[in-house]
Amino acid sequence: MLESGKWWYGDFVKQFEQQFAAFQGARFGVSCTNGTTAIEMGLKGLGIIPGDEVIVPPYSFIATASAVITVGASPVFADIDPDTLCLDPEDVARKVTPRTRGIIPVHVAGCVADMDRLNTLARKHGLRVLEDAAHSWGSQWKGQGTGALGDCGTFSFQVSKNITAGEGGILVTNQEALADLCRSYSNCGRRKGSAWYDHDYLGSNLRLTEFQAAVLLGQLSRLEKQTARRQANAAVLDDALRGLPGVRLLACDRRMTRRSYHMYIFRLDAERLGITRDRFLEALNAEGVPVSKGWYRPLYANGVFQNAARGPAHGISAPLLGRGVDYSSTNCPVCEQVCRDAVWIPHHVLLARASAMRAVAGAIRKVVHLADRLR
Repeated sequence: MLESGKWWYGDFVKQFEQQFAAFQGARFGVSCTNGTTAIEMGLKGLGIIPGDEVIVPPYSFIATASAVITVGASPVFADIDPDTLCLDPEDVARKVTPRTRGIIPVHVAGCVADMDRLNTLARKHGLRVLEDAAHSWGSQWKGQGTGALGDCGTFSFQVSKNITAGEGGILVTNQEALADLCRSYSNCGRRKGSAWYDHDYLGSNLRLTEFQAAVLLGQLSRLEKQTARRQANAAVLDDALRGLPGVRLLACDRRMTRRSYHMYIFRLDAERLGITRDRFLEALNAEGVPVSKGWYRPLYANGVFQNAARGPAHGISAPLLGRGVDYSSTNCPVCEQVCRDAVWIPHHVLLARASAMRAVAGAIRKVVHLADRLR
């Protein structure tokens, strides 16, 4: 790699793009700098322009919605399903307007959104579907990998992810024309086969480096086995926690044939246990279990949305001013409740032995059964 003389678009980037796309069951892969720019690139490639609306979930990282703003469109928040934490197709249907041009389902913690219903809804209204698959390397819906279930899908390789190069991202798709457009955008507007200083399209510089691709290729070779181990260990937790008072497991749709488990999430009925979620987490941390409440809050609660109608207009501090949007009364009640009761176990825990999973489950059961002493 060091002797190749290429910093990007050398053999390692090409191999990684091809192998990762194939791993997800897609024909084409277009790498880029990170998951955020992958979404922006995908939205631009799909033809989302200023004035359009794109429906997004509020339970996600900010990039799911901020990328929509960056390309000049407006995010519209639809609530999530209480059992999967992914976009609720029924609420998506309620949020479609004449300005709607796209939907971004997020496969939260590797759990695949109901792509059958979302794709049907998209076809009915002529909408584009971009999957935010930043948690779902390896997840499958009816045997098909995420990212290739809609028009395209984007993945992140940021430091916290199941495979990582510190940063990095990729878009996968089965549409060659879309892949070519996204490649052009990521490579300064150069078209396939054009000269180096020919810039026929508007582009940016989003190139993944050869170093990052080499790191990712090494991890990709282990991802199949690691995904299987995470699934098996999650099943151990499911079996041990099912029916436990105060603990609500997420649903696993039978159409989801493989799940990557970026996190193992369950919901806590703090009122039934008689202790707060913070007290529950504190007790589990004391038992050596690295749980947290996660870092998600409803995206519309962030200042960029709550201050959307305040000025003066500015591309960074007030990018939504003048678009006629007001998020001050936005409310997605399921998301609000999930943000109050979700418990996250990070993905690296699921790479341990099954005996360690039983110990984790034992600690959770212990805290639940002794909850009255923690009040």
